[in-house]
Amino acid sequence: MSIQICNSPFLPKFAHTPRAQISTRSTRIFARTESNSSDQQQQLNLSVLRFTFGIPGFDESYLPRWIGYGFGSLLLLNDLSASAPITESQLRSEALGLSLSAFSIALPYIGKFLKGSETEERTLPEEGEQVFVISSEIGDSLKEDLAWGTYVLLRNTSTVAVMISVKGELCVRGYWNCPGEMSKNQLHDWFKRKVDENGLADVKETLYFPEYGGSDLSWDILPDGTRSLFVQPLVQNVNEPQGFLLVASTAGYAYSDKDRAWIGAIAEKFRG
Repeated sequence: MSIQICNSPFLPKFAHTPRAQISTRSTRIFARTESNSSDQQQQLNLSVLRFTFGIPGFDESYLPRWIGYGFGSLLLLNDLSASAPITESQLRSEALGLSLSAFSIALPYIGKFLKGSETEERTLPEEGEQVFVISSEIGDSLKEDLAWGTYVLLRNTSTVAVMISVKGELCVRGYWNCPGEMSKNQLHDWFKRKVDENGLADVKETLYFPEYGGSDLSWDILPDGTRSLFVQPLVQNVNEPQGFLLVASTAGYAYSDKDRAWIGAIAEKFRG
């Protein structure tokens, strides 16, 4: 499977009229699937979840740093509290432990350096609406998988907007630049019309725009400030597109090779 990384504007079939300006509106959720507390405790049937602690404001990528601080502090405390003379072998062990702690502290910085480009932090769009829309024509099992799939994408990546299309049926979640005061059915039909207008239903190649041009590309359903865009098609073969998975972020270079592979693994769950 090839991935087309695009630094230039969209292909002609994605061209659209310039984005209309919208006024700032208060965040609202247009549509929501029926759920209760027991639904949230059902086992997720995706098997592609990333490990996270789920602590608000805690970035798991910096976990090695905090482990290094913790063990380094314990080593220093042990050295300072020792009453007997310190042996040469103990000094070597403590020096090795402090070296490993220093390496753990520096590991997040080394990882960012090896990526080749620094990933920016996402920011929530100041304009646009937060929506959660799922087609009513799909079965409950697929509906649950789509709901969980969009949730983990928003939770575990820099994504602020996600759309999954399976055989013409949509699940849309996150921040989108859409009209206000629409009913659930009207909003769903509006998204389907936009998908057809922008040619997404016929996408057959994986597309990645790490420097999405925003107003230059004028794809008007994406939230203002979109910097990265990744589209993973769902195809059985080149002649039978089954749908697509689209994620957008307000951070530039938001999706690393590992991120794109993981998103592709989620897309595989909805293929066929």
